[in-house]
Amino acid sequence: MDTSQNDLEAIRRLLAELTTRVYRIERKLGMDAQASLDTHPAPPPAQVAAPEHVGTAATGRPSAQSTAVEPPKTPPPPPRPASQPGVDLESRIGSHWLNRIGITALLIGISYFLKFAFDNNWIGPAGRVAIGLLAGIAIVVWSERFRAKGYQAFSYSLKAVGIGALYLSLWAAFQVYNLVPSGVAFVMMLTVTAATAAMALAQDAQILAAFALAGGFSTPLLLSTGQNREVALFAYVAILDIATLILVTFKPWRRLLVMSYSGTLLLYIGWYSSFYTRPQLAPTLAFATLFFAIFAVAPLVTLQPHDEHAVFASIPAVLAFVNAGVYFLQAYIMIEEVDKTYMAWFALALAAIYIFLSRLVHARNLTPCASEILYFLHLAVAIGFITVAIPIRLDAHWITIGWFVEAGVLLWVGNRIHSDFLNVFALGALTLGIFRLLAIDNFQSTQLIFNMRMATYAVAVAVLAIVAWYASQRTDETARTIAAIAIVAVNALALIALTREVADYFTWQMNPYRPTARNYWQQAYSDIHRIQIERDFTYSALWMAYGAMLMIVGFLRSSSFVRWQALILIAATTVKVFVYDVSELDRGYRIVSFIVLGALLLAISFVYQRDWLKLSAKSRQASPEGSA
Repeated sequence: MDTSQNDLEAIRRLLAELTTRVYRIERKLGMDAQASLDTHPAPPPAQVAAPEHVGTAATGRPSAQSTAVEPPKTPPPPPRPASQPGVDLESRIGSHWLNRIGITALLIGISYFLKFAFDNNWIGPAGRVAIGLLAGIAIVVWSERFRAKGYQAFSYSLKAVGIGALYLSLWAAFQVYNLVPSGVAFVMMLTVTAATAAMALAQDAQILAAFALAGGFSTPLLLSTGQNREVALFAYVAILDIATLILVTFKPWRRLLVMSYSGTLLLYIGWYSSFYTRPQLAPTLAFATLFFAIFAVAPLVTLQPHDEHAVFASIPAVLAFVNAGVYFLQAYIMIEEVDKTYMAWFALALAAIYIFLSRLVHARNLTPCASEILYFLHLAVAIGFITVAIPIRLDAHWITIGWFVEAGVLLWVGNRIHSDFLNVFALGALTLGIFRLLAIDNFQSTQLIFNMRMATYAVAVAVLAIVAWYASQRTDETARTIAAIAIVAVNALALIALTREVADYFTWQMNPYRPTARNYWQQAYSDIHRIQIERDFTYSALWMAYGAMLMIVGFLRSSSFVRWQALILIAATTVKVFVYDVSELDRGYRIVSFIVLGALLLAISFVYQRDWLKLSAKSRQASPEGSA
C-alpha cells in the first residue's frame, strides 16, 4: 500500500514538472498556446493538490480516478465577434474617405490662403515657388512618420499631395513666372520622378511607382511650349517605357505596364494630331515601331518561370494584343496614303514576327497558363494579320480566293501538327470567304462555266471537301458535325453556282433582244416571256438532275446522309413543279417536267422497294422484334 502511494506521488510530481517546463518553453518562444498558459499558468509542483482517494474504503486501493492526474484545464479562447458590414463600412469611411476628404479640404484652404496672399503681393513669384517646393518636400518627409507607425494608406495619400505640389511648383516656375529655363525645369521634374521611383523600390510600394510613372508622363505636358520636338519627346517616352519594363521585370507590378502604354499612346496621339506631316513619316514610324517592340517583348520578359503572380498573366497578354492592333493602325494610316501594296507586305511581316514570338514562348519555362495564353494569342494575331493582308493587297474576287487558300493552308498545317486552334481559324477564314462569295462578290461573266465565278466556287467547294475529309477521319462528335455541315455546304455552293450560270445564260438571251416589228411591245413581251419560261424549266431540270446525282452517290456509298439531301432537294423540286410550273410553263415544258419528275420519283421508289441497301433488314435488326 505504501509503495503504490509513493509511486502515485512520484508520477504526480513528474507531470507537474513537465507542465511547468512546457509553459516556460512557450513563454520563451513567444507562443500563444492553445491551452492559454499565459493567462492560466501551471501551478508549481508544491501546489498540486493530492488526488482524492475515492473508493479506497471499499476496495482497499486507490480508484482509477485517484490514479489519473489531469493537466491544468484552461477555458476556451473567447469567440471572435462576427464581422459586421456596418462596422467595416464605418471603419472604411473613417480611415479612408475622411482622410482623403480632409486632405482635399486642407489643400483647398491652403490654396485659398496662398491665392489671397498672392493677390495682395505678400509673396513674390520666387517666394511662391519656394513655398510650394518646401511644402511638397515637408509633406513627403512628414508622411514617413505615419508610415513608421503603420498608417500606410494615410502616408501614401500625403506623399501624393507632396509630389503633386513639387510638380506644380516646377510647372509654375517655368510656365507661369519664367524663373527657370525649360532644361532646368525638366531636370528638376526628372529628379522628382527618379526620387519617387527610388522610394517605391525602397518601400516596395507599387502605388509610389504609379505616382512616379504618372509624374514622368505628365512632365512633357507640363513643360510643353507648343513647338514640335518629336525626337526629344519620343526619346524621353521610350526611356520611360524601357525603365518601366525593367522595373516590372524585377517586381510583380504588371499594372504599371498598362499605365506606361496608356501614357505612351496618349502622348503619341496628341503629338500626331497636332504636328504630323508626310515628311515626318520615317522618324514617326521608327518611334512607333520602337514602342511596339517594347510592349511586344513585355509578355516574354515579365512572365517569369513558375510565376507566383500568374493571376496577372492576362495583363501583359491583353496588352500585347492591343499593342499589335494599335501599331497596325498607326502604320496603316501613314503607309496606306503612300502605297497600299506596302501595307500588305507590312501586315505579312507582322504575321511573321508574331509566329516567331509564339516560338519563343515555347522556348521559355513559363507557367502552363501563361504559356498557353501567349502561344495562342501570338498565333491568333499572326493569322489575323495574314487575313487582313489579303483584302489589302488583292481586289474583288481575289480577296475571296485568298481567304479560301488561307483556310486550306491553315487546315493542312493544323492537321499536320494536330492543332484544333489552327483548325478553328481555318473555319473562320472559310466562313469569311463564303460570306463574301455569296453576299459581296459581283461577277461579270462573259462566258459559261469557264469564268472566274465558277473558278471561285470551285476553290470554295474544294476547301469544303478537304474540311469534310479531315473531319471524317476523326471520331469525336464535333468533327462529325463539322463534316456534315461541310458536305451540305459543298452541295449548296455547287447548286448555287450552276443555278447562277443558268441565270446568266438566259439573261444574255434577253439583253441583246431588239424586236423590229410594229407591234414592238407585244413582241418583246412574248419573246421575253418565252425565255423566262425556258429559264424556269431549266431550273427544275437542273435541280432534278442534281438530286438524282446525289441519290446515286448516296446509294453507291451507302450514305443515308447524302440520300437525305437528295430527297430534300427532290422534294423542293416537286413542290416547284406542282405549284409554279403548272401555272407558269407552257404545255410542252409542263409535260416534260411532270414526266421527268415522275420517272425520277418512280426510279427512286423502285430502288427503295427492291431494298438494294438492305435497309429493311437493318431496321429489323435494330428493332426489338428483329433482335428477338
